[in-house]
This record gives sequence, C-alpha cells and structure tokens, in this order.
Amino acid sequence: MKALRGKTIVVKYGGGAMINSELKTAVAEDIVFAAAAGVRVVLVHGGGPEIDLMLKMAGKEIRFVNGLRYTDAETMNIVQMVLCGKISKDICALIQHAGAQALGLCGLDGGLLKAVRVKAADIGFVGDIKQVNGKLLENVLDSGAIPVVSPVAMGMDEDEGVSLNVNADTAAAEIAAALHAEKLVLITDVSGILRNVLDADSLISVASRRELDEFKAAGVLSGGMIPKAECCALALDNGVKTAHIIDGRIPHSLLLELFTNEGAGTLIKMNDI
Repeated sequence: MKALRGKTIVVKYGGGAMINSELKTAVAEDIVFAAAAGVRVVLVHGGGPEIDLMLKMAGKEIRFVNGLRYTDAETMNIVQMVLCGKISKDICALIQHAGAQALGLCGLDGGLLKAVRVKAADIGFVGDIKQVNGKLLENVLDSGAIPVVSPVAMGMDEDEGVSLNVNADTAAAEIAAALHAEKLVLITDVSGILRNVLDADSLISVASRRELDEFKAAGVLSGGMIPKAECCALALDNGVKTAHIIDGRIPHSLLLELFTNEGAGTLIKMNDI
C-alpha cells in the first residue's frame, strides 16, 4: 500500500462486474479504498450490454466487424447517450455513495480524447485515439476527485467536431501511457491469461512483455484476450510499469491484485521475470 501512495493507476471497468449489483458496489468500494490510501485512480468504463439493450429497444441491428462495433450515425448517438449519460453518472453515484468524489468525463470534454476514424474497415464512426489531454486528468486528480472516463472521442482532421466510438481497453491503455501511470488494470470476465483456455487451473500469474508476443505466436491468446494483451503491450511499451488482467467476477478483485501477493489475475511486467 505504501509503495502505491502518490502513484497513478488506470482501471478499465467492464464485463460482468458492470451488471451484477454486488460486484458494482465492490468495484466502487475498491476504487474509494485505493484513493483513500493515496493512490491516484482514473477509471475508464465500457458498457456494451447496456448499449446492446438500448439498440434493441430502438430496433437497431447489432453488428461487429473484427471485434469493433459497427457504428452508424444513429448508433453513435445511442452509444454517446448510454456511455456518457447513464453509465457514467451511475458509476459516479456509486463512487460517491462509497465515500469519494467522482467526476464524469468523456473524450469530448476538454478535448480529453482526440481520434481519427478507423480506415481499415467500413465500421462507421469508430476512432483510433491519437491524442490524450493528460493535463486535464492531472488537474482532476489534483483536486482530489476520481475521473470516470467514457470512451467517446472528439474527431480530428476531416472528422473535426464529430463524435467517435473508441474501444474502452485501448482508451485506458492510451490514458495510462499519457499519465506515465504505475499500473494499467483491465477488469474482465476471465481469471486472466490461461495457458489452456479449457483449463481454469492453467492461469499464468506473472508474465513479461516479451512473453505476450510469444503467447500470441503460440496460440495461447485467443478471442477477446488478444486485444486485451495488445492494450497491455501498448501501455508497457509507453512507460507504464505493470499491466494487470484481473477477474472481475471475484468481489474486491482490484484490491486483491493491488495489495496482496497472490493477486487475482495475470500481472505483466516489462522485463523478463
């Protein structure tokens, strides 16, 4: 706990921990506990299930291309409404009920996140982050509040003034890099990186940045774990000390990972173990 006092950590909050009421409360309590211990916490959230629900209510097709949500103009409006409106405010309320101040921000606020539209595929208003206004987040942290960031970015260049949907894991990694954070923590619905996805007991507790590439080449990483590992690599390559992929299905997994030797997932370091 003493080693993290005054340090910045960026937590990406998503998956089942955003749906289960007990887990939602536990995450908020973990964030507040860490902040009370002197850790500077930035929370970046997802919200796929709630976006899907709202799209169904609006009669919109739900479609993904290479793991990214196809986002036409109407879908973008719904994404922005759900992420920056309901989910952001719900999380802020949970944190404040747990005893700390929270400030909801999205990439449009203060030019926090700026992005260009993804050109590799026709997926609509989906962006690649190019700039992070780290100073804005530092100012919020200096005020004693916990920033709660929604992954909607401000368009650049030919998309100036347009809202773009950005991946929450990537947003968290880019923010961690911009803040020279001590840790990036991704809260997921799995126990961490498994050597064998069919064997829950094959958890890799500690790995190096080099091993991430080896795991990918060997097929150890598959499905949604590939982009999460890539986000960890991005953060480590840009100066973040450690990255963590933890099991959000375990109550208080964030505190277990930060403040115990056993942890609650996979710890990834830049250098070989």
